[in-house]
Amino acid sequence: MRTGQPPRFDSTCAGVAALCLLAGAAVAGDPPGRADPYARMAPLEQYLMEPAAEIALARSAAPTAISANATVLIMKRQGYETAVTGSNGFTCLVERAWMSPFSSTEFWNPRIRGPVCYNPAASSSVLSYTLWRTRRALAGHSREQLLQETRAARARGELPAPATGAMSYMMSRDQYLADEAGHWHSHLMFHLPKVAPATWGANVPGSPVIFDDREMPEQAVFMVPVAHWSDGTPATGSR
Repeated sequence: MRTGQPPRFDSTCAGVAALCLLAGAAVAGDPPGRADPYARMAPLEQYLMEPAAEIALARSAAPTAISANATVLIMKRQGYETAVTGSNGFTCLVERAWMSPFSSTEFWNPRIRGPVCYNPAASSSVLSYTLWRTRRALAGHSREQLLQETRAARARGELPAPATGAMSYMMSRDQYLADEAGHWHSHLMFHLPKVAPATWGANVPGSPVIFDDREMPEQAVFMVPVAHWSDGTPATGSR
């Protein structure tokens, strides 16, 4: 950890709402005067994984009853490839740091691994953006270029809005979502076109719904922590 203990989760969610990433991560800024260790992309090898390990980590995002029959993607040097063809319409993969909001201080952190399983609606919409953004990151586009390209692509209608009912699972015990937050919380994510947090009652006292209000030009993501990891063991927050 770089800035002390991760935030403690409580029933209001208000204390962690501003820390959530697209992948459900939580981050905090570097101490004053400290150089940004993630100012640019690290060598590509640091983001790659051994295929069998990546498949297993991707499947751990959701309960076995879901992930066992899901399509699994793994990341190669040019982007994601299908490693396992599934039958239930879900897609599991491990996202890297560049799927964080563009304002994240850990946008290029090579240690971040975000196992996620998209449901059929998200697989037909949200997933295309993940693949699109990853190809450009791996091609060497800077964070600033990625942001500009995302805005332009959305303006041209080249990136689809989240389909109705799009959601995803991030319930892996082995997720690593930020240096400050580590494993953060087992949670579900709901992907919508841009919408006000109040429409979901998010980020208010007593609500379990968390909304990331940092710049996300392609979608709104609401997160709901759950009480157990995908393997059924209790999830008590960051570890």
